[in-house]
This record gives sequence, C-alpha cells and structure tokens, in this order.
Amino acid sequence: MENSVDWASTILIILILTSFLLNFTDIPQKMQLWRWASYIRKRLFILDRIESESRDKAFRFLSKLRVPNPHEIIDNFLNNYFVIRPVEIEPTDIIRRLRHLIRTRDESIRTYLSGRLKDIDDVLRYRAEVILEIVSVISSINKIIKHYYKLGLKFNNWILVMQLALEMPQILRIVQSYNDAIDAFAKGVPIGDGAGPLVVRSFIDGSAKPEVIVEDTELYRVNYKGRNLFIIKAKGPGATVGRPGEAVERVVEMLGGRVSRIITIDAALKLESEETGEIAYGVGAAIGDPGPEKIAIERVATRYSIPLDAVVIKMSEVEAINAMSKEVYEGVKKAIEKVKEVIESKVGVGENVIIVGIGNTVGIR
Repeated sequence: MENSVDWASTILIILILTSFLLNFTDIPQKMQLWRWASYIRKRLFILDRIESESRDKAFRFLSKLRVPNPHEIIDNFLNNYFVIRPVEIEPTDIIRRLRHLIRTRDESIRTYLSGRLKDIDDVLRYRAEVILEIVSVISSINKIIKHYYKLGLKFNNWILVMQLALEMPQILRIVQSYNDAIDAFAKGVPIGDGAGPLVVRSFIDGSAKPEVIVEDTELYRVNYKGRNLFIIKAKGPGATVGRPGEAVERVVEMLGGRVSRIITIDAALKLESEETGEIAYGVGAAIGDPGPEKIAIERVATRYSIPLDAVVIKMSEVEAINAMSKEVYEGVKKAIEKVKEVIESKVGVGENVIIVGIGNTVGIR
C-alpha cells in the first residue's frame, strides 16, 4: 500500500514539474528552436550543393568558350555589380534616376565581360551574362538564408527560425529552378519567358528586315490584312530583353502619335489554381520590369490617348525561366490567335498598330 502511495506521489510531482516547465519556462520554445534549426541546417547543405553546381555549370560554359581564368571571372562577378536604389522619399524624377542606375549597371557588366570574353560574338556573350547573373542570384539567396538562420539562433528567436523553416521548401524549389535554367541558357533554347517575343515573331514574314530602334531592340514593319504593324521585340537569339519601353516611345513619336493601339504580350505568373498555358486579355502595359520601361509605354500612350491592350500567357516562375514547355507553347499559339482577333476587330484598315513582344529572346531570332 505504501509503495502505491509513493508511486502516485512521484507521478504527481513529475506531472506538476512538467506542467510548470511547459507553462512557465521557455523550454518548449527552445525545443522548437532546436527542431526547426536542425530542419534548416539539413536544407542549407542542399543550398550549398546547388550553388556549387551552378558555379560548375558556369565554369564549364566559359571553359567551352576558351576563356582564361573562368573561376576568377565568376568570383569577381558575384561580389560586384549591386545596385543601390535611388532615394524614394523625394519622388521627383525617380524613374529617370532608376533608369540611369540600371543602365549604368548594365554597361558596367558588359564592359567587364567584353574585356574578358574577347573574340566572342554577342549571342554567346549575352548568354554568358545571364548565366553569371543566375549564379549570382543563387549565391545571394544562399547568403540571405544563412544570415536569417544565424540571426535567429543568435537571439534565440524561434519564431524567425520557424518562419524560415516553413519557407525552405519553396525557396529550394525556386533555387533549383534557377540552377536548371542555366542548362537552357547554355544550350540557347527558348525559355518560358520568351513567349511574348515568340508570339510577335509569328507575324514577321521573311521579307521584313529588322531595324535597330534602340539598343538590343528591333523594329519590324509588317502589313497584316491592310493594317500597318510595327513589331517590337528584343534582339535575338541572344539572351536579351531589350528596351521595349523606349522603343515604343520612339516609334509613337516617329509616327506623330498616329497609332490606333499598342498591344503588349508577355508571360504572367499563374495562380496555383490556374493551368499553364492559359491566356488572358486585359488593359495596360504587360511588362514586368523595375519601372522605367513600363512607365515609358504608359506615358506615351497617355500623351496621345492610345489604347493599351495586354495579352498574357500564364505560367509558373519555374516554367518562365526554364526551357519552354509544351503547355507554354500551346499558350503561345492561343495568344497569337487572340492578338489577331484584337487587330482585326479593333484596328481599322490602313491604321497603325504597335505590337510588343516582352521577354527574353534566347533562342528566338
């Protein structure tokens, strides 16, 4: 009988102590912290492996071009060429300042690569530039994740560590897709983001000759069922996006504002409930850039009261940066028919219409 009482007393004391520890100390939070930290640590090894793979792919691509010291080129690129955003508290001329910074960075990168990738044609140099940009993005993501991981451990911030752990599957998915994208750019095949240029390319016949309207951006003049098409896209098949906003602005001014419509076609991120390759028609400038190119289209359209039409092809971020899938290509074909419908129903015979294919033209002439 006494043994039973002793056991009951011991169990009661243990329960009271356990309840006290769980409710009045931070031990549960520390246990959560250790659990989430262990989970993240394992994923950090995967991130390191992916970054190492991306560097190796960039090294092999540069080696095939017979470039001396590929490792040095990669390391120097990764540690430089950041952009400090302009002052936003004073919005006056912020777009002009941002455009200046972006173009200064672009010119710095091209000067750097031109000096080290000598006797390499523009197409291969542009592809090398994008590959190095991808490696830089992967490296930056890896550094940022490690920063927040160490910050959470340093201050025992289990909520920060938990949030990071919950985001890790999506982060790894995105980083892996960037790593896979290097293969597409190395081979020079069209990617999902090239859907816009591929749509407008279908309107260009063999007799149309490209005019370089602004840097890395081409203009084609085509007649379609009596309508005058002014087709703008980035110069291909190098991995460029061009300057479509500035190009549209110049063409509109060249025509004295006599433009019936401006139609932009671009890839758009789909919702998880949507299917890849779905298309949508709307109003506005379909272009995802930091701001300078998009606002250039909006301003010139507003100045001359030109309607802005947008056609988008839905896809995921992974599909946008990797080799174009069959579903995206089917969306391109549907977008072509939609653009034809807009032209035929809303542009009169003899009128001018500007069609802009927004996106990266790797693998697309």
